[in-house]
Amino acid sequence: MIELTDVHKTYRMGDVNVHALRGVSLTIEPGECVAIMGPSGSGKSTLLHVLGLLDVPDRGSYRLAGREVAQLDEDSLAALRGQVIGFVFQQFNLLPRTTALENVALPLLYGANGTTPARAQQLLQEVGLGERLSHRSNQLSGGQQQRVAIARALVNAPQLILADEPTGNLDSASAEDIMALLRDLNTRGITLVLVTHEPEIAAHAQRVIRMRDGRVQSDERRPSSMNRPHPMPTKAAVAADGRASWSVFLREMRAHFQQALRALLANRIRTALSMLGILIGVAAVVAMLALGGGARQSIETQLASMGSNLLVVRPGAHQVGGVALEAGAVTRLTLEDAEAIRSEVAAILRVAPSVSGRAQVTYGNKNWNTQVQGTTPDYAMVRASVPVIGRFFTAEEDRARVRVAVVGQTLVREVFGGASPLGETMMVNRVPFQVIGVLPEKGATTWRDQDDLIVIPLTTAMRRLLGKEYVDTIDVQVANAEALEPAQEAIRELVIRRHHLPPSRIDTFDIRNMAELQAALSETSRTMSWLLASIAAISLLVGGIGIMNIMLVSVTERTREIGLRKAVGAKRRDILSQFLIEALVISIAGGAVGIVLGWAITFAMATLAGWATALSVWSIALAVGFSAAVGIVFGLWPARKAASLNPIDALRYE
Repeated sequence: MIELTDVHKTYRMGDVNVHALRGVSLTIEPGECVAIMGPSGSGKSTLLHVLGLLDVPDRGSYRLAGREVAQLDEDSLAALRGQVIGFVFQQFNLLPRTTALENVALPLLYGANGTTPARAQQLLQEVGLGERLSHRSNQLSGGQQQRVAIARALVNAPQLILADEPTGNLDSASAEDIMALLRDLNTRGITLVLVTHEPEIAAHAQRVIRMRDGRVQSDERRPSSMNRPHPMPTKAAVAADGRASWSVFLREMRAHFQQALRALLANRIRTALSMLGILIGVAAVVAMLALGGGARQSIETQLASMGSNLLVVRPGAHQVGGVALEAGAVTRLTLEDAEAIRSEVAAILRVAPSVSGRAQVTYGNKNWNTQVQGTTPDYAMVRASVPVIGRFFTAEEDRARVRVAVVGQTLVREVFGGASPLGETMMVNRVPFQVIGVLPEKGATTWRDQDDLIVIPLTTAMRRLLGKEYVDTIDVQVANAEALEPAQEAIRELVIRRHHLPPSRIDTFDIRNMAELQAALSETSRTMSWLLASIAAISLLVGGIGIMNIMLVSVTERTREIGLRKAVGAKRRDILSQFLIEALVISIAGGAVGIVLGWAITFAMATLAGWATALSVWSIALAVGFSAAVGIVFGLWPARKAASLNPIDALRYE
């Protein structure tokens, strides 16, 4: 079973080297009951830790069940501990806040011997604790805790039990009961190695090994019939245990999740404070993305109302002798200019010359001051102003100077009281106009209300209402975005040629490319959305740092627990998974509450402040994904730190 050859172990204590084992050589056969005795500092506990694969010798050979220990990596050592060895610790090392049944079943999380959780209950009944399955460890006496520890050591059906002072903390009656239980295990063929100071305990062993100063001083054998050895698990059996199957993987993840919940619920206030940072961060991300999305949609609506592939030709201001002249004082645009643009410039779809001014509108007992726009029928398509109710005026009505009008939504509300204005006659600067259509709602911008508008035929506005001889602007719709710049240059050359403008007066008119304005507004909206999201992400980052701090504290507090888990067979990936799951639970739980809070903030901004918001599934998915990523990234370091702990160092941690 055990074969040690010239094993040495030295510890570094500050500047002093402590030689715990000095060339120990011994052999233990299957089924033996061996007691190791010696004064404090003789090396017996170190020897037991080396035998149990909790510590690694500096040099020498250790073969356990025919396998050279020095050739095994950390995970292989953990697997061998879980399959072959059962530990009974002097301090019991039971998990706090867990029941006796859960403590006994702990090795089943990491074992590969095919045992089931029902075995844990059976073993507790065998050690006389069938009535205390649900009692927590702090509700048990010392003898009962030791019985739980023995049942835990047996749950994976080991071939070797290592007991460190199994009766050291017990009264005489409890000590006798524990020794009777250990003798019974040995008679079943389980190899038993005891470390003890007490001769009466060592008297139960078939063989007593005495140590002093790290060396074997004597090895006494008592006459006794040897038990039949138990067969060791073969490599084939270990490889075929199904550990990598999906069912086993899901069982392990479920168990790790339950362990994580138990650890988090044991410190509710600390867990809640850890979640608070993620909660605030996710809520901020959801709310800020909703606010940015609403602003982007609002800008897109306003941009759509301007029309697509649009150029606006308008007269510009000019200075003469240091005196600034008003727009149109030098270069005045005419209807003939509009017709020339339509006929001479390539890739032009529509041209809509316009005049504008303010007018007083009366209807019944209502009186309203509004903007009047005189234009041609092409305006409806150029400016995306096709009436939602009624119709737009025709070219024939424009030529005949008919007094018809299309009104905006603000006029419908303020002048007509929300009722349909079709067919009604209103007075515009004391001139009667019949309403034939209602414009689509476009909303307000920072400089004016786009729905506070009356659109009438161009000739009617120029000759009968506003008395203008020239047009104020010419809207030009180009066939496609690629033709915008060539059309802009062609229009510029056309106006200069038609008005015979010298180089000094080229600035007396202006051509605005609305596509450039649209691109600038879209880029500004996108930048603001990312800026808001980045500011909110800082909250998530702070929350992630909080999770990392809490997990580091948790690793420190639970160092002995980590050592115990490794002693009963936990691999690095098992410890890593458990602590990562704890971080993920904090992150995802905080993220879920943060989504609800973010939705509430978004709703409040929309209803109370009147801000445009747009809560999308993408923003929620981003917040959830980001919170999960925060849990993984910031939980990874504490989890790796926990997984890398040496089992014996962790068990000795105070």
